[in-house]
Amino acid sequence: MTGVWQAMAARPHRFLLSRWPVLCVAYLLSSVVVGVALVMALVMAILFPPAVAFLGLPVGALERRRLRILDRAPVPSPHPVPPPGLAAWFRARLGEGATWRELGYVLTLSSVLLLIDLISLGLLVDVLIVAAAPLFVAAGVPLQFGGFVIDGRGEALAATAVAVPATLIGVYAVCAVAGTQAALARWWLAPRDAELNRRVEELARSRGRLLNAFEAERRRIERDLHDGAQQHLVLLAMTLGLARLELDVDGDGGRDKSRMLLDDAQRQARQALAAIRELIHGIHPQVLTDLGLPAAVGELAERCQVPVVIDLPLPRRLPASVETTAYFVVCEALTNAVRHARASRVTVSGRLTQRRLTLTVTDDGDGGADPAAGTGLRGLADRTAVMDGTFTVTSPVGGPTTLRVDLPCGLT
Repeated sequence: MTGVWQAMAARPHRFLLSRWPVLCVAYLLSSVVVGVALVMALVMAILFPPAVAFLGLPVGALERRRLRILDRAPVPSPHPVPPPGLAAWFRARLGEGATWRELGYVLTLSSVLLLIDLISLGLLVDVLIVAAAPLFVAAGVPLQFGGFVIDGRGEALAATAVAVPATLIGVYAVCAVAGTQAALARWWLAPRDAELNRRVEELARSRGRLLNAFEAERRRIERDLHDGAQQHLVLLAMTLGLARLELDVDGDGGRDKSRMLLDDAQRQARQALAAIRELIHGIHPQVLTDLGLPAAVGELAERCQVPVVIDLPLPRRLPASVETTAYFVVCEALTNAVRHARASRVTVSGRLTQRRLTLTVTDDGDGGADPAAGTGLRGLADRTAVMDGTFTVTSPVGGPTTLRVDLPCGLT
């Protein structure tokens, strides 16, 4: 319920003496101005029809501010922060229901609401002019409405007697129109379930991307096992078989050959073990389970090819899901800094405040990182969304690049 309706319901006998009639008239007058401007904009948009889809964005922002005339409660924007990049911005806005709701409001405001506002204000002005008929007659200016002419004092007083109560009713009617239009605008531009719908849509998209990512990860693990550890183990089995055959050969030559084959088998076993350990580490590092996030990030820093400065003073262990998400954010950031950004220095910092972990990874590389252009950053955004956290990337061309993740976590 907007403020004007609350004022009318709370003190109807004092409503006309309050500021609300003036505010309502100001709201409708500004609605007429905006509506006429929109009609002109829609006519001009014929030259470039795709622009119509985005016309609701600035109008929605303006209308949410204009609603403050009648309702002091702020109207939040239903649009989430888009990913960086112009193309990503266009894709995000076209995929949001709020964009099309705002476009619907633009079409309504420039047609039906504009007509209602003009009629309401026109009738109120006419009634006010009739109520002031004695002043016009005294000034020698007759009033004419259709076939009626008011040019005498008696006629003017009679018209005033009828117009004064009509004016009071008209003021209430105009305020009712303004309150209804404001409530309709709030429903169009900031529905109560906008944030819930946005989160449901984003989680649905994240779930789909995560399912694809899980399937791709399963295929990667299968491929790594087949091409890496399995090949080493196959060679190991063949080498051991040859060594057994050589043992059956008499003489020192057979024993020497067996000894060489066993040495080769031992080397292949070490390679298979190293491949399996590397694969397991990529799935979930043991140091993260045993020692926690700071130690795991420290191990990543030791393996990184560029210097890494770590500022991660966590007072105690965090939930495993939070540690895993934060770990892979750092891992992906370090990989991108070395492989794509050509950075010479990376800083990892994190703080735990009010049961939320805020983790920031900054590098001095070339910048230009775009989550929409690659699967790595998009996967981190999906991981964070599932955790009900936020993930942002700031990466202007030329650097620096900053990855920031904010995760809710109860202390354990």
